[in-house]
Amino acid sequence: MERMNSPLHDDDNDYERKGKVVTTTGMPALMDELIEEILLRIPASSLVRLRNSVCGSWRTLISSSQFAQDHLRRSMAVDLALTHLRIAYYSYSNPIIGIFSARSVFENPPREPTKVVPYEGRRCRSIIGSCNGLLCLLDDELEDRAILWNPCTGLTSQPLKIGGIFHYCGFGYDHVNDKYKLLGIVIKKSGESVTRIFTFGPKSNWRTIQDFPYRLLDRDNKASVVGRTGRFVSGTGTLNWLLRGRRSSFVAVLSVDLVKETYSQFSAPSRDSDDDRSVFPRLDILGGCLAVCYETKKTHWTLWLMKEYGVPQSWTKLAIIRHHPLLINSRLNYVLRPMYMLKNDVLLGKSPSGKLVLCNIIDGSIYFPNIDSSSDGMTKHRPLSRGVGSRIFHIYHESLVSPSHFGLPSCSSEMRLFKPTL
Repeated sequence: MERMNSPLHDDDNDYERKGKVVTTTGMPALMDELIEEILLRIPASSLVRLRNSVCGSWRTLISSSQFAQDHLRRSMAVDLALTHLRIAYYSYSNPIIGIFSARSVFENPPREPTKVVPYEGRRCRSIIGSCNGLLCLLDDELEDRAILWNPCTGLTSQPLKIGGIFHYCGFGYDHVNDKYKLLGIVIKKSGESVTRIFTFGPKSNWRTIQDFPYRLLDRDNKASVVGRTGRFVSGTGTLNWLLRGRRSSFVAVLSVDLVKETYSQFSAPSRDSDDDRSVFPRLDILGGCLAVCYETKKTHWTLWLMKEYGVPQSWTKLAIIRHHPLLINSRLNYVLRPMYMLKNDVLLGKSPSGKLVLCNIIDGSIYFPNIDSSSDGMTKHRPLSRGVGSRIFHIYHESLVSPSHFGLPSCSSEMRLFKPTL
């Protein structure tokens, strides 16, 4: 790792390095290693401000790839106060992406609404997935370009040409080879579909792999894929989709290994005879694990968690959440969607009624967080405090990871803070 030249002054030369405690202008200076250890404990958003306001040596250190990795690793291991956790959302055909703090959703009283920070792109962009603080965005107008964006640093990669329209897709990290990858089942102009993986890097290019196991719109398939985007499970290098039987109670998980670039399949939790099969279950990520929620007896939802990835025997019934009149929508076949669990007792979720809700799974109480989305520019939708409408949410961990760290040209002009006109 590249070390700082001086902890206090960029152009002072009256000190010795190599880990020794030295003095500058008569005052004691900390060792480089100690300053670095202190900086690793500071939130990413604060480091971005420090990077350009203290000295050149700090800028060099904070901008380095190794420091970004060390900071990410440490913050994910010790972030018990949700300091780095953010929630991003978008709506189709809208160029705005709203971002707010997950911590404030759990902590703010009703009189202190959670504030949304809106960002505007040059075109409408949807979020394919998130990993290590990077969001992968798909151009919804041209439908043939994707970019990586770190909202914390403000940097994006230059647009990637897809060469078709995505049907199923997913974004994740190959931890074995230290590569970020984008998988897509691309529909060409001819109507033919092809499965491709794009590896981000200095020599980025598409590579065709074995066809996705479930053909698009094929009525002969005994099962269908639920959801367009695959769920990335950190530490496994996999993207995952839920499969459901067309005429049976069959439910399974289809997995794509981004390291080996192969497919596998394993069982989802068995559905009870009382589960309502007209309500489609969905696959989500909760605490870094796969999660599935079933509608049961039209009276409650049963939430399952896979505690050991790929091991069907590890599916565990995590919670039973009772229906509440403000949570259900009898006109829509939706299930409660888990988003985040705090201390194994309070669940943040998206309810079938379209409201974000905090459910206490111990005593059954519910609470609707107050979120001020008045500045997000989505004027066609209700405020978030009243309902999410067609907004789609992604939780990500704030970081300093930049596209330039793995050889991609980066810029700061693709996504900017949105300033509504008065």
